[in-house]
Amino acid sequence: MPHFPALAKAQPGERMELPINRIYRLIRMLESLRTGDESVGFLVELGPIAIEPLREFLLKGQPSKIFQPRLWAVKALARLEAREVLVTYLFQEREIPDPEEKLGEEAVESAAARFLTNWPDEEMRRLLLQLSERRLLNGLIDALAEFRTLEAIPYFERALEDDFYRSAAENAFLRLGTLAGDSLSQAAVTPHPGPSTETPGSLKRRRTVVRLLNNLGISAANWQVLRSLLRETDAELVVAAAKIGIELASEEDRKLMAHRLTGFLSSTPWHLGKDIEKNLVALKLEAANEIEKEIVLRLEQPEDARGHDVRLRALLRVKRRWE
Repeated sequence: MPHFPALAKAQPGERMELPINRIYRLIRMLESLRTGDESVGFLVELGPIAIEPLREFLLKGQPSKIFQPRLWAVKALARLEAREVLVTYLFQEREIPDPEEKLGEEAVESAAARFLTNWPDEEMRRLLLQLSERRLLNGLIDALAEFRTLEAIPYFERALEDDFYRSAAENAFLRLGTLAGDSLSQAAVTPHPGPSTETPGSLKRRRTVVRLLNNLGISAANWQVLRSLLRETDAELVVAAAKIGIELASEEDRKLMAHRLTGFLSSTPWHLGKDIEKNLVALKLEAANEIEKEIVLRLEQPEDARGHDVRLRALLRVKRRWE
């Protein structure tokens, strides 16, 4: 560990530095990007006596674009097992007008929330759930995922609507696994605030949910909820629903799948087009009649029009894969 002159033992004839003075000297060192991380270890070595000065630094200090000093204070408090200080900090009401300072402070808060998983008891689970009622926070999403508590599912769902928190929420659902299947199925078919007034964030949430279910797998009961997605106007929802339910679908559902997928063929981005064609290959029995009829009609076009007909090429690709 590097040597700090400020912490050197007193020489003969010199006064020994008082422990509390040493603590405040170390806390000042937290504010240096050169010595801050190393001073954490020295503060921890001094033991519980360092908690109150660190508490004052964290709770009374001001957020900054350079957030590392406050992050190191949180790290030291966690290593000193000062859970009450970390909880108090996270529940502290704070207005931060500057967006860069707010982003930096959120990184500090996220670290504090993650450290609270060092105490995986019922009281901490309850406190984290209580905190989730107040705000979104990536570290809080991660912490609640560690507890694998189903009560946090509505919080994770809300986070899926925000680009900044979506990745953490996806990981949280993956941690829950099949335990979240029923809730995710309902979330997939529930637009916010309503079917005719759905927000862009809600649509992103539902798309993400169906992708998650494709990874996690669904039950036959889940499919009975999800099958209504086949009638959605959004191509991504329809394609993802067909992909996830093709093995569980009834004959009626498979016919509807084939019709909707054929309708979206050639009018979607390439990554969706690949899934559409793959599913239509699996739905040959249900899709063949409609696709064959359309191919015949399009082949009657003038040669020049046929050469520029993107949809005809897509239909023919599916037919070739059948053969």
